[in-house]
Amino acid sequence: MDAITIVGGGIAGLALAATLDPGRFHVTVHERRSTLPAVETSLAMWPEAQKALHTVGILPAIRAAGSGFEAMALRDVSGKAWLRAEVAGVIGVSRADLLRLLDSAVPESVTRVFGAVTSLPGSGLLVGADGVHSTVRRSRWGSRSAERLSPYLALRGIINEPVPEDTGGEYWGRGELFGIAPASRQRTYWYASYRSDLGPGGIDSAAALELTRRRFSGKAPGISRVLAGATPDGTLAQRIWTVPALGSDARAGAVLVGDAAHGMTPNLGRGACEALVDSATLAQLLNSRPLPQALAAYNKRRLLRSQALRVASSAMTRLVLAESTQPLRDGILGLAGRFSRTA
Repeated sequence: MDAITIVGGGIAGLALAATLDPGRFHVTVHERRSTLPAVETSLAMWPEAQKALHTVGILPAIRAAGSGFEAMALRDVSGKAWLRAEVAGVIGVSRADLLRLLDSAVPESVTRVFGAVTSLPGSGLLVGADGVHSTVRRSRWGSRSAERLSPYLALRGIINEPVPEDTGGEYWGRGELFGIAPASRQRTYWYASYRSDLGPGGIDSAAALELTRRRFSGKAPGISRVLAGATPDGTLAQRIWTVPALGSDARAGAVLVGDAAHGMTPNLGRGACEALVDSATLAQLLNSRPLPQALAAYNKRRLLRSQALRVASSAMTRLVLAESTQPLRDGILGLAGRFSRTA
């Protein structure tokens, strides 16, 4: 059997290990941690990702564990809604549930190795599923592929209360973003982003949460209510890193999936979805074609789409976190909202 080494046992790595043909490949997954993330966050599963989850065989379980989105409001930071849009067919699921279900789908034939990777294999196919700080990418794609630090801080968490009435959606301010969405019927997922000098590593969640409360003090009541229920232990605070444009996601003996290939800002909410689609696509090609043809086809199918989403996400970040052009942006959104209500 051919050997495949997957570095990274997160969403992309587990989805790939779960869908590769165990009769054709001997698969080894290297993962630094042996436990689920300590802080719960929520992910939106768009229809393309749901097709990938169907391929893995866990879509019914995801639907049972998650919650549906009905509508999304776009608001200013006072809480006034500019626009409301239906969000049909999207499932919200906790990252912990997604990882748990992906892990359960991995065949027993897959070898698990926990701990930091100290050396990369020289034979077989090497898969970099090790995130934005990918060791595989830096090793095989060179120093120009190194991750880049953005000026933005991102906080995420879940509180054990339902979404306050008429507060769901995204709030756009001057250089700041706040989001409120259902994590389940009785829990609320929240996220915030703004420019910050904290970090880049080892950010204290209590300090970041207090800074966020001060930043959004006196703004929409829904924001204040959610932040009042947030705790440092239930908050993840990180600087946002991105991956530069790569000329290919696959080359002889190595291939990248997920954030290792196209780590992007989170404003489109597509990072986890694209990781799942990457892995399902790569597995289907490896299972059905010789290795060189499979890697060439993967590059053709995934490179342009994922890079387009990376660029679009960066553009959305500039729009959402606009500072000097914020009044113009808000005026245009206000006009768009009035037009949509009278159309």
